[in-house]
Amino acid sequence: MPTGSILVADDDSAIRTVLNQALSRAGYEVRLTSNAATLWRWVSQGDGDLVITDVVMPDENAFDLLPRIKKVRPDLPVVVMSAQNTFMTAIRASEKGAYEYLPKPFDLKELISIVGRALAEPKGKQRLEVGDDGSENMPLVGRSPAMQEIYRVLARLMQTDLTVMITGESGTGKELVARALHDYGKRRAGPFVPINMAAIPRDLIESELFGHEKGAFTGAQARSAGRFEQAEGGTLFLDEIGDMPMDAQTRLLRVLQQGEYTTVGGRTPIKTDVRIVAATNKDLRLLINQGLFREDLFFRLNVVPIRLPPLRERVEDIPDLVRHFFTVADKEGLPSKQIEPAAVERLKRYRWPGNIRELENLVRRLSALYPQDTITANLIEAELATPMVTLLEEETPADEDLSESVERFLAKYFAEFGDNLPPPGLYHRILKEVEYPLIGAALAATRGNQIKAAELLGVNRNTLRKKIRDLDVQVIRNSR
Repeated sequence: MPTGSILVADDDSAIRTVLNQALSRAGYEVRLTSNAATLWRWVSQGDGDLVITDVVMPDENAFDLLPRIKKVRPDLPVVVMSAQNTFMTAIRASEKGAYEYLPKPFDLKELISIVGRALAEPKGKQRLEVGDDGSENMPLVGRSPAMQEIYRVLARLMQTDLTVMITGESGTGKELVARALHDYGKRRAGPFVPINMAAIPRDLIESELFGHEKGAFTGAQARSAGRFEQAEGGTLFLDEIGDMPMDAQTRLLRVLQQGEYTTVGGRTPIKTDVRIVAATNKDLRLLINQGLFREDLFFRLNVVPIRLPPLRERVEDIPDLVRHFFTVADKEGLPSKQIEPAAVERLKRYRWPGNIRELENLVRRLSALYPQDTITANLIEAELATPMVTLLEEETPADEDLSESVERFLAKYFAEFGDNLPPPGLYHRILKEVEYPLIGAALAATRGNQIKAAELLGVNRNTLRKKIRDLDVQVIRNSR
């Protein structure tokens, strides 16, 4: 039977009652208070084996109290609860030395498990603290249960150098998570260096990663530092790791095993001190079975796996995301907008094949192209109701393959013509009809800045310029 004394501080009497009943049934002695002053008196007197406290209390914030608790009783585990379920809440709890962070509403079984685990750990096992820069910027947005679990995992990883593998569909925010790990971790004073394997010619990846010596290959007229050298002391983000060629995989594995590398054309091993965060939207286990990815490298990279859910699995986060993106658009000089509740509900019913990136681009379009101060459900309907979007959204089951979705769309498209089939060139016709307004909207949203428009669309800058020329898209430069 578990034993131990638990100090509970929460100004909500219902929560105190629930915690008292659950912890007492689990065999613990429980003491309850509604304020921080009483909790501090108990702790300073040496009472209690573990603390469970809400963040916001009438007389003091738990984040202000935590450093004092850790100073007088560094071995006392503190579990922090909060209804402010944001990424920054989880990070601050970790920074202030909390043993664990629980978003409200919480699962009682999980709480009991955390209490048991904390009391069973050897004394003297303390969590590292880092300075609080007071930043209120939100690198990650969302209060859904799926995002809460990600926040908690990230908070535990901040003060480690463990290698992390982030998986998720395109547009789910994998680089944002990698940047958060760096910006709020112990390596934040060092550089964050990203490299996208899919965007680099395969024969240049090794040179990009490890650098090269003068004369190492045709065109190598001088020594060049690779990304490992650039990221020294910081974080190297290997995006789209599933596109890395096998030769480069072998060299990367050697770096992870030995902590050193050689430049292309070099002979002297170079020691490296970087944290590796990798990401992919591919199934690496499938690639392993196909002989396209090294299994030993997978296990080296997949030390801590983090799966980012697609937006369709966290639609409850859409209101927060929309508000966030409108705020960002406003700060960038686009017109301020409000959005009516019915419009938000319409956004929740959409499947978001492009995930968060698609939602962000939609918000930018709405800010740039519509003169109304309030975005209505009718405007959202107009934006989402193109023939392809409507058919795929309303008729495609969640588990249907994309090829089946396209076949379904084409079948209905041709059925509408009956015996009078549309003229040849359907692919290019539809492509042009979609690309022209999309590129025009991107240019409008960025006030004619082709570099920013390319980033917004997720295409190469030269590709965008060619499309603008071929489609004769008018480059729009807004002035305010």
